[in-house]
Order: sequence, then C-alpha cells, then structure tokens
Amino acid sequence: MTPQEFVRKWKPNALTERAAAQEHFLDLCRVFEHPTPSEDDPTGDHFTFEKGVTKTGGGGGYADVWKKGSFAWEYKKKRRNLDEALTQLTRYAAALENPPLHVVCDTVRFRIETRWTNEVPAKYEFELETLADPDNLKILRAVFHNPEELRSKRTRAVLTKMAADKFQAISDRLQRRNTDREAVAHFVNQLVFCFFANSVKLLPNGMWKKLIQAADRNSSKAKGYLDRLFGKMDKGGEFDLEDIAEFNGGLFDGRGALALEDIDISQLFEASSLEWGLIDPTIFGTLFERFLDPDKRAQIGAHYTDPDKIMLIVEPVVIRPLRREWDEAKKNIEAIMAPALAAVGGVGKAASRDLGKKFDAARAKAEAARDAFIDRLCKLRVLDPACGSGNFLYLALQAVKDIEYRAILECETLGLGMVVPRVGPEILHGIEINPFAAELARTTIWIGDIQWRVRNAIQHHPRPVLRKLDSIECRDALLTPDGQGGFVEADWPEADCIIGNPPFLGDRKMIAGLGEQYVGDLRGTYQGRVPGSSDLICYWLQKGLAALQAKRVIQVGFVATNSVTGGNNLPVMREIADKARIFEAWSDEPWTIDGAAVRVALICYGNAGEHATAKLDGDDAEIIGADLTSGGSMIAAIRLKQNESISFIGTMKNGAFNIPYALASSWLALPLNPNGRPNSDVLSPWTNGSDLTRRASEQWIIDFGPHAKLADAIYFEAPFERIDALVRPHRETLRRKAYREIWWRYQESQPKMRDRLSKLLRYICSPRVSKYRVFVWVHSTVVPDSATVAIARDDDTTFGILHSRFHEAWSLRLGTWLGVGNDPRYTPTTTFETYPFPEGLTPNIPAADYAADPRAIRIAAAAKKLDDLRRTWLNPPDLVDIVPEITPTAAPGEAPRRYPDRILPKTIDAAVKLKERTLTNLYNLRPRWLADAHEALDRAVAAAYGWPEDIATEDALARLLTLNLDRAARRDKKADAKPSPVRERAG
Repeated sequence: MTPQEFVRKWKPNALTERAAAQEHFLDLCRVFEHPTPSEDDPTGDHFTFEKGVTKTGGGGGYADVWKKGSFAWEYKKKRRNLDEALTQLTRYAAALENPPLHVVCDTVRFRIETRWTNEVPAKYEFELETLADPDNLKILRAVFHNPEELRSKRTRAVLTKMAADKFQAISDRLQRRNTDREAVAHFVNQLVFCFFANSVKLLPNGMWKKLIQAADRNSSKAKGYLDRLFGKMDKGGEFDLEDIAEFNGGLFDGRGALALEDIDISQLFEASSLEWGLIDPTIFGTLFERFLDPDKRAQIGAHYTDPDKIMLIVEPVVIRPLRREWDEAKKNIEAIMAPALAAVGGVGKAASRDLGKKFDAARAKAEAARDAFIDRLCKLRVLDPACGSGNFLYLALQAVKDIEYRAILECETLGLGMVVPRVGPEILHGIEINPFAAELARTTIWIGDIQWRVRNAIQHHPRPVLRKLDSIECRDALLTPDGQGGFVEADWPEADCIIGNPPFLGDRKMIAGLGEQYVGDLRGTYQGRVPGSSDLICYWLQKGLAALQAKRVIQVGFVATNSVTGGNNLPVMREIADKARIFEAWSDEPWTIDGAAVRVALICYGNAGEHATAKLDGDDAEIIGADLTSGGSMIAAIRLKQNESISFIGTMKNGAFNIPYALASSWLALPLNPNGRPNSDVLSPWTNGSDLTRRASEQWIIDFGPHAKLADAIYFEAPFERIDALVRPHRETLRRKAYREIWWRYQESQPKMRDRLSKLLRYICSPRVSKYRVFVWVHSTVVPDSATVAIARDDDTTFGILHSRFHEAWSLRLGTWLGVGNDPRYTPTTTFETYPFPEGLTPNIPAADYAADPRAIRIAAAAKKLDDLRRTWLNPPDLVDIVPEITPTAAPGEAPRRYPDRILPKTIDAAVKLKERTLTNLYNLRPRWLADAHEALDRAVAAAYGWPEDIATEDALARLLTLNLDRAARRDKKADAKPSPVRERAG
C-alpha cells in the first residue's frame, strides 16, 4: 500500500475506535513494509494487539498495540482528546516494560512522544492528510523500524545545566546586594520551585508567566507580586481569581521575596521558556549548591556524580532487601488469592453469590497483606549523614516509591483494588553541615517526589503539596557542643539503613581544611575507635559500624577514598570486616568529589548472616576482606621487625625552599659565610616523584637541617635571605604553631631518614605514586621529597629483590591507589615493611654479611644489568655528556662536598630526543631487552626463595604471606619467651 492509498482509504472513515484500530494499524504495516504482529510474533510475546496490562488508577486495560522495546500504541475515536490517550499510555508504561515511544492516534491524527530515560522527550504530531510528506513518512518509518532516530538528543543534564546557568547571574547579583546569604539561597529556591510547579501544572496554567511578564513591565512591583504569591503558597487560597494549593513544607514559610532589578526580571523571563518539569534533581542540587555557596564557586561547571554510580550504593543497601521482602509478601498474597481466582475463573469474571463472598473475603485478606507491606515502606528510615544537596536521598526515595508502585500494580493483576501510593519524603533523614546544601537537599527531594508522580501519571497530590522535611538537619554529623565549651560525639537518628558520600580529606589535609582546634577535638572524641592519623572518611565508617553494633541500623553503604584499605585507615576497615560483614564492595571506581573526577571505593556492610553471597566488583565472592579483595587473606600481613627503619617517606617542605640550579651553583661558589662555613653545608640537589619517572628537573633545595637553630641558620647569608623573604611570610599564616614558629626548617625534616642516608654513598628511591613501580639509585646528597619513598640500602641485591615481580605484586595488593589515573601508591609501612625478603637477605642484615651468598650474587648481577641497560637507554652516550658538578667552596682543611655528576645533552637536537627518554615511556614501550632483563631478575629472586623459577605470581603471593605470618609468629614467640624486667628483678 502506498501512503497516498492509505490516506484515500482512511480520510473518509467513520468507524468506531474498536472497529477501526486494528485494520488501521495493519494498513500502516503494509505502508512501511513491516510484518504485522501475527506475522512477526505468533505467540504475542514481543509484538501484539491488545497487550493486557493493569492501569495505574484502577481496572484492567490494554495497549492497543505493543512492540517490546519500541512502542506502545493507543487508538482513540476520531477527534477525541489525545492528551488523555497519552496519560493512559503513561499508566500502562511500567507494565509494558517502559517502551521508548508512546504513540496515540485517532486514525486522522498521529502524536508520538519519546520516553528515553534521562533524555528530554521529543514530540511529533501531524495530520493524516500530510502523511505522505517526506518528513512525516520518515517519522512513522522510524517508529516501526528504528525508534533511535526519533531521540531528541537533548539530555536532562544539559537542560538542567541551562536552568542553573540562567540563575547563576541572578544569584550573584542578589548576593552582592544582600548580606544574608542564606536568605538569598532560600529566595532562589522559591523561584526555582515556582518555575518547576508552573511546568508540571501545580500552579494554575500560565499564571506564573503572567506574573513574570507583569513584573517585567514594572519591576518596582515585582517584590509585591511575589510576596502575595508566596503567601498564598504558604497557606493556600485565591490569587488573582485562581485557586492556589497549599504548598508550605518550609519552603513557603512566610518569608517574603527579595527585591529584584530590571535585569533580574528580564533573565527570569528568559528562564520561563525552559522545560523546568524535566530538570534532573541529581544535577540540579549539585549545580545550584556550587553557585549559591561562595566556598564552592571554583567547582561551577565541573563534573557531577552519575546517578548510576550512586545506585551502586543505594541498590544493595536500600532496595535489594525491600525487593526480597516484597517477593515474600507477594508469594503470600498469591497463595491467598489463587484458590479464589481459580473458583471464579480469573480476574473480572462474574461469580455466584457464594463464590463472590469467598472471593471478597480472600481479597480483603490479601489487601491487608499488601497494605502491611506498604505500611512497612512508609515507616522505612533512610539516613544520609553527609547528604550534601540530597542526591543519595533523592534516588533512594525514587527507588522505594518504584517498589511500592510495583507492589500496587502486581496486586491489581491478582484482583486487588487500586490504592493511591503513600510513600513520601518522610522516610528520608539527612545531616548536612552546609546550610546551602541542606536547603537544596529539601528542594531536590520535593521536586523528585513530584516528578515521580507526574512521570507515572498519578494525578493525586498530597496537601500540603510539600511535606515537611525537618528530618534534613543542618548540623555537624561528627561533633556536637557539650554546653561547657567542649564537644561530644554527635548522635545519628535511628534508621533502617545508612548511605552517603562523606567528605574526603586525607590525614595531612584535615587541619588545613577543618582547623587545628576542630581536628584536635575530633581525634580526642573518637580516641580508641579511630586512629588519630586516619582519613576523615574513617569517622563515618566507624560510626556506621557503631550503629550496627547498637542495632540502630541494619545496613550501611558509604563512598570512601580508594586508599581506605591502606595505611592508617586499615584498622577501621579491619574492624568492619571482623565485627560486621562487607557484603558488597567496588574496590576502585571513578567518581566525582567536589566537582573533580577521582577514584573511590564503595563499601556496603551489615550484620553477619544478612546476605548469603557477597559481591565484589560485580562478581560473587565468598568473603570480602578489609582490603576489599576476595578472601581478604593478604590483609593479614604484618609489619616485620627485619624491615623496620629502612624505608621512609621523604621530606615535606611547606614553603619555597626550592631554588633553580643556576642560583644554587652561584651560591656554591660564594666565599665562606661569617661563621666560616660554605653554602654547600645547606644546599643539596633535590628529587621528587616526577624527577624519577621523567627527566630530572635539576632543582636544588635550601636545607638548614632537621635540628638547625635560627641563630645558626642566619649565618648562611644568601640562602637565609631567600628563606626569610619567601618562606617565613607563608609559614606565619599556618594554623599549626610548630610550622609557624620554626619556619626555617621543613615541615617534616625526617631526621631519622637523613641520619640513615648520610652513612651511604647512594640509596634506593621510588615515587610514592606512579603508573609503574620503579626503583632508582640516587646519590646520598640528594634530598628526597615527600612524593618519594627513600630506602636506606646501597646494595644491588636489595635493589633487585625490590624490582622483582613478586615485590611489585605484593605492593599492588597491599598498597592503595590515587588520582584520576588510578596509579598505585607505595608506602613504607604497608608495602615495604610487610614484605618478607628471602631468608638471610633481609634488610636488617648488612650487605657485606651476605656478599658471598650465591643467591645474593646472582640477584645483584641481574639487578645491575637491568640498571645499566636502563641508564644507557635513558642517557645514550652519543646524546649526553657526563659533567662533574661544580666544586663548591670548602672550609680550610676540609675537602669540598661531593655532588652527583650532571647529565647534559650534547646538542639542542639531543635535548629534544632526551625529553622522550623517561622511565615511564620506557615501561610503556617495554622493549624485549627490558622484559628479558626483568625475567632474569625474577628467576634469580624466585631461586633465592627456593621456589620454582617460573612460579606463578598468585602462588608466590600465597607463599609470601605464609612467610610473613611465620616470621611474625616467631617474633611474637620470642617476645613471649623473654622474661620481663620485673620478673628478672623478682628472681
């Protein structure tokens, strides 16, 4: 059939809806060369007429035509209201597996709306007479053959960003004119909600736009207009001959509007053209918080967290248990209704009086069971103790409402009566210290609650429209004043489950971010429960565990830094794994924190026995350990005595102690200082992680030493003058007293490390965070930065053991991860001090003592070959000159201090080529010679342990763990056997 023939046939048609619908659709199948439902799907499984469903709102119904994953199609009598038909399809949508296209037709009009998740709907409408137009033919062809062509390509995220942008300038001007920032935030939220309420027709149609237009004509009256409207939205009542529902909820609470200027109103008028009903609350709250709160201004335009990521916490902690509860409740309801349905012959069938009474009795009993489950949902309590602008709570509410809705629909199919959904924002509790975020959390939840009803075509709205959300508290979640000038632990409300994304601050950043006094109070309050040097997230994790142990909560799920499994955070994770059960975790996921992309771990834990199978990174796991690995065995590794005081984090400057090479060399040549000492006493080359993995930056550093007194430092005139000018002003602004007062020294000078390194000619150094775990020889005069780990050994054997694949695998398993690149982090404690070196080759033994050991000799030879090959690749002799460092001025009778030679490019072209010669690039390429050198080293190390030289890495790790635990046990046994000093004296 041609389009023209179709139009000629159906234009004069006057059949009823029922008589015309199927033939009309079959003709369309012929026009667009698509199989009919019976041709394509004789079983009616995925493409059928009269797909039986149950309508939200009561009663059974059908989608006139349904094609799975494509469309639901509803016919109406000619010239009937197509809006009602679309509402009808919306009510069917959930039972029809949410098809992306909703099509309504009265044989002479076609209307198509798209319904893809998180996308602004596209709408298409045309008359029968224009069907043959190429554009309209293309639209209907896509309905049958390729629905994707009809996507709007406009995401809700983009729409929400546009809405936020419209308000940013208005908010900025309001904040410049009003000192009360919270009043500004409240007013902006009121305006935003009015735009939303207008879009979803909670305000009388067109009234809001008329108000804005009137204000645009006379800005002096704008505040009065808004004051009157807000007053009516508080209590409800008549406004300009229109009835206004009671909104209140705390948003419209009697507070009036702020004064607006012409430019503000003009931009409000521009904003009225946006589809506010479709904004995404998960993005809305985040964006608005950033521009309302001056402290978060730098994050405007940055990333926001994907809702799918949030659901990795919400689904297992909140939703999965409720689904299990409903499955059990449904089985009970089905068991009650099955005999009654069988007796009357199915839902909607007529029955005798006696059978009708039995059916009614069964239905009443089943409805009581259904209502009990819905009551359970209404009494649910979900707590987010760091709720921000409400994203976690919003998504939790949406999901719980979906479960209630599913229960209602499934009960209707069993013959139970329709009930109005009752779950609302009352189930949510939040704690948020930032008043802007707390205000936005309430608005986010309100908007989301209303959007859910609109999306499911539920016309009933509660009164007041906005339910009170006093359960979103603006306060500190960890500490509360004790009334006597101090602090005590803050209480959390009792809840069924706790979820959230607490603030991420590492141990070293807590004082800068929270203040020295607060951090001191925090650590003192939680002493004995949270190690004092833990990251901030550990306080939330431990409080979640305490709530579990007190039976004030059933399950907990938090986002944490992906370094939570290492270092000083580990004790809290061990306690969680021991005293509760980690039933689901994602060990390493991309996330967005404060507008920046980072890597995180997601940890869900609850009382043991609540979950039969754990899940780790999406796969089944018998058990999840404190290190978020399956089995959790590696986390049992213990720091070994043999490895103590060998590896150190480098120095932390906290100030402009660095100087360029040219300045350092000029100072080294200066005459002796007034104290008779040369500048070489306080000048050293410097290295950081980038210097090790890239090309050396040739930075030097002023170093008065870890114990230097100010009276001694002042004699080194040129270096001291620079530190006095550049470092002292910065350090005097710091909160910590020691950093302010001893400003001429590094923040962390690492005296123990400096003492150990001073006895060596060279030492081993590795970047703390890097793509590859590499170790490099460094001259002992070079001061390592805190971005490196310095290892006080100078023998090739130790270098070779550290560079084996066994130590690398150990460090990856026991270390942590950092940054967007998710690079592994190496630490002295968890990765070096736990590693069991081969017996007789441990770091506490001087290298001279095992120099003749064949194992040591073989490892050393392989390690030296690896190092020599790498050095030659990094600095080819034809591209570089090795130049002795400047000989510094020396005191009479003393030899000048020796510094490492300089490596300089021979030519400009050589310098360009050398820029690409870095360790990172070498290991990216991993040429065959490098792989062979590492394999030879690995075989030598394996042989030193007495293992097969081709041993698998996992097998080696298991043996290393056994070796670690054996050594720790022997140490403990010796400690127990040694008599105490008291007993010796008593004897």
